[in-house]
Amino acid sequence: MGRSLLRKVWDLHAVRTLPTGQTQLFVGLHLVHEVTSPQAFAMLREQGWTVAFPSRTVATVDHIIPTKDVARPFADSRAEEMLVSLQQNARQYGVPLHDLGAPEQGIVHVIGPELGLTQPGMTIACGDSHTSTHGAFGALAFGIGTSQVRDVLASQCLAMDPMKLRRIDVRGRLAPGVYAKDVILAILRTLGVKGGVGFAYEYGGEAVSAMSMEERMTLCNMSIEGGARAGYVNPDETTFAYLKGRPAAPEGEAWARAVAWWRTMASDADAAYDDRVSLDGSALEPQVTWGINPGQSTGVSGRVPKVADAAPEGRAQVAEALDYMGFSGGETIAGTRIDVAFIGSCTNGRLSDLREAARVVKGRKVAKGVRALAVPGSNAVRAAAEKEGLDAVFRDAGFEWRLAGCSMCLAMNPDRLVGREVCASSSNRNFKGRQGSPTGRTLLMSPAMVAAAALAGEVTDVRTVLGGAR
Repeated sequence: MGRSLLRKVWDLHAVRTLPTGQTQLFVGLHLVHEVTSPQAFAMLREQGWTVAFPSRTVATVDHIIPTKDVARPFADSRAEEMLVSLQQNARQYGVPLHDLGAPEQGIVHVIGPELGLTQPGMTIACGDSHTSTHGAFGALAFGIGTSQVRDVLASQCLAMDPMKLRRIDVRGRLAPGVYAKDVILAILRTLGVKGGVGFAYEYGGEAVSAMSMEERMTLCNMSIEGGARAGYVNPDETTFAYLKGRPAAPEGEAWARAVAWWRTMASDADAAYDDRVSLDGSALEPQVTWGINPGQSTGVSGRVPKVADAAPEGRAQVAEALDYMGFSGGETIAGTRIDVAFIGSCTNGRLSDLREAARVVKGRKVAKGVRALAVPGSNAVRAAAEKEGLDAVFRDAGFEWRLAGCSMCLAMNPDRLVGREVCASSSNRNFKGRQGSPTGRTLLMSPAMVAAAALAGEVTDVRTVLGGAR
């Protein structure tokens, strides 16, 4: 019986089995940002410890930084405190920091891949749940808590519970106007937001193989929304082509050796899985969430469910979601009015996301009364987009073109919903209050769908705007 990538990477990084049955796992790359690291560094200081391998830790700022005005000090004193703390800790412990305004600064899960830090066969940890993004490169990547951030800083190791493995095959080719975001939303609806608890997800199949690296990152990014500890795609020629020439990627003979080794990390053809699931990607249409978790979605031609249509054990949850979102149940999701359109986040703030959204809005105008934001995931993404003139496309359409950061994905910076506003968002979570207002409402969808909603002032099928071309 062959071995999976999960098994191969786990075994290579296992230091020992602990008395608890957990594995002491060596972490190849530790990513740090300003929100979960201050307490971890403080705990190090209290114990008189130091950072074991500073060169294996990379820091950036993303969650709390404003995307409109970055004048210092920040208007939010807590945000200013977090940034100052990270700057001081990075200096004290010798940790590389991509600071505010640096060309390499951006959302942690955007800059890791674009700098070539994220590579196949690695273990990657970060005090952020969406670290699963890096699994797109054939890495085993997982989010960790603050005390675990301390542990990695001090020892470069983590105590980890073993994971089961589910293979998810996405068959066929995606239709024009259907993207990786639609695939993962459909998977979450099928398996549930708790269906992946105790599992890592391995994504494959024709549709996944045809995806770009940025689409694969979107897919893996939201594995955590399904309860999975990690999600990954086996490395292939697409992976290697993306990494070649990146600042941290091997060069010359080292590149050839690295690629040869990376190939061996992919799951064997006869690898064992604890579960297998198959999804027909060719049958998918653009997806939109209607509820208060990412598993509550429907196709754009579908309807918001009625409480009576749900399984008995799920009716209370559906009723809660309908009440919060202001739906009666049974109405079409298309036509739902929006107040805000947000394109960005670690899920969909990359160059290809901006290109697709710009293709939708080019030569058109944002609907009256809609506040629209386009927020690049990194300074590098912003520079590349501006070189292509995408910023002008967005501005001409009526979007605000912002600086890089997490922005309206979460309520840790000035970009927030107000009152009962409804936001068409390309981010990853639609929880109550997630975007800053305790009564604000979030509809998750692809960047292209967000762009189409911004133009119409309501949820609309982007395929009618694109005319079937992709």
